[in-house]
Amino acid sequence: MFQKLQALEKRYEQLSQDLGNAELLAQPDKYRDAARAHSELQEIVEKYRQHCSLEKGLKEAEKILKEESDPEMLELAQEEKATLEAGLQTCRDELKKLLLPRDPNDAKNVILEIRAGTGGDEATLFAQEIFRMYSRYAEGLGWKTEVLSAHESAVGGLKEVVALIQGRNAFSRLKFESGVHRVQRVPETETQGRVHTSAVTVAVLPEADEVDIQVDPKDLRIDTYCSSGPGGQSVNTTYSAVRITHLPSGEVVTCQDEKSQIKNKAKAMKVLRSRLHEKAQAEQQDEIAENRRNMVGSGDRSEKIRTYNFPQNRVTDHRLGLTLHRLESVLEGNLDEIIEALITSHQADALRQQQVH
Repeated sequence: MFQKLQALEKRYEQLSQDLGNAELLAQPDKYRDAARAHSELQEIVEKYRQHCSLEKGLKEAEKILKEESDPEMLELAQEEKATLEAGLQTCRDELKKLLLPRDPNDAKNVILEIRAGTGGDEATLFAQEIFRMYSRYAEGLGWKTEVLSAHESAVGGLKEVVALIQGRNAFSRLKFESGVHRVQRVPETETQGRVHTSAVTVAVLPEADEVDIQVDPKDLRIDTYCSSGPGGQSVNTTYSAVRITHLPSGEVVTCQDEKSQIKNKAKAMKVLRSRLHEKAQAEQQDEIAENRRNMVGSGDRSEKIRTYNFPQNRVTDHRLGLTLHRLESVLEGNLDEIIEALITSHQADALRQQQVH
């Protein structure tokens, strides 16, 4: 492990020098790649240097214990040794996690897609609340959320919404949110006071750059039409809405949020590239995912990853067996406890796999 860490530190130092090189600065693409590689190595190199510092301190404490005869100094050295040994163990555990194979998409921005599943109007209202939850979470981290397309329901909910979330390591923190989110509560329209169950599907895709996925213009059919609001209400009379169909895959993306056809096309292409990128990766990794719908299932209530139960004020993540009795706080975007637990669980699984092999 430590030979690898030494090699990574050497690579980090070389990249630090390269980034100050005028020739590299004159090549934006190469500079961007070098800067990204430097940024990805920074955390692990800093942790490795911390480990080296702790090891040095431990050796000094052990030397004092061998050579010192003063009882008070010996007691202090013993305490220092115990503290350093505990710190070293923690540092080693963290280094093992940092050395796990990285998801190449972790540093990317996110295309977030939320769709109302079973439950009619109630599902669309919950879809709106789930979107607000992620928007508030992103806001708390200083990330930027931009709606790419949205279709409202007649009751003011969201039939579907597609948004771009831009922020440092956004995909690494949100990628485990994909799946069916189930809500249990008494709808406002329910006169008997019965609890209803509705479902919303969430898909989290890494934003694909043009360099990640090349789309041949010949493979696209682009239709333009007048955008419309809920219930077919006309929003404008210009052909600004855009529908892009990727003919080889059958993927269809629509966008009508902007008054400009050019802006709508740009947003739709961003979503299309991300969907195609996700599909290509699934095929490359030889996963069962035949298409992107496998990520979230059919929207049926039974295919749930998380349940939001209003009568009991609880949120349960079924993958973790974790239940929190602070539903309102979670819906306000306070997701860190759940997200950290999901990341930790994933890392623990990866470490077990590493030990097996």
